[in-house]
Amino acid sequence: MRGEHMPTSIQATNLADILERVLDKGIVVAGDITISLCDIELINIKVRLLIASVDKAMEMGINWWETDPMLSSKARSLEQQKQVLEERLERLETRVGAMA
Repeated sequence: MRGEHMPTSIQATNLADILERVLDKGIVVAGDITISLCDIELINIKVRLLIASVDKAMEMGINWWETDPMLSSKARSLEQQKQVLEERLERLETRVGAMA
């Protein structure tokens, strides 16, 4: 056991503190990848990663999970209502077009 370093609760606390700070403040990682051949751009990939707590994200105006039908039952319901209304509008437009 000599020479081995045992993790301590101090290290775990420091890691928890760092994680709490990152989630509280938020961190952005950004980068661009471009693949070119003979000065012709073939692929351009833009990477944007935000790591933050839900509260911080909402404070920044980011709330896409509330409107994503795969993540929110309310958004799923709204999406279904939208489809019904679009179908109804299409039927009405067809009828009006047939009258003209």
